[in-house]
Amino acid sequence: MKKRTDIEVIINNKRYTISGYESEEYLQKIANHINSRLADLKDQDSFKLLDSEMKSVLLQINIADDYFKVKKQLEEAEINNSNTGNEIFRLKSEIVSLQNKLEEAEKEKKLLRNENIAEQKKVVKLETELEALRKPAK
Repeated sequence: MKKRTDIEVIINNKRYTISGYESEEYLQKIANHINSRLADLKDQDSFKLLDSEMKSVLLQINIADDYFKVKKQLEEAEINNSNTGNEIFRLKSEIVSLQNKLEEAEKEKKLLRNENIAEQKKVVKLETELEALRKPAK
């Protein structure tokens, strides 16, 4: 079982202890993300006018928005990955089919080459017989 990690972080200029089974680096990364989103919101003049509860809700909405956008990207990537896998399978099947056709064509080529050689031998034999028939008997 993983060991529980406790780490002190600063979020919005306040010290908090957060815990989890992830690494300290990961937990600090979470705090950094929250601070980054807060900094983005603080840059907006309208955010400064809100009470603390509304600021907290707005931060939560923004983080949830980040989550759902990344989740959608992941789902799209999984669909693309699945489509790519299907396309790879189709292409591999096509390659196997083409390799089989190539092997058959190579066999046919070898067979035709052998037939051609046999026919050329017949031609030479017939030409020799014809030559012998054209010569006057001595």
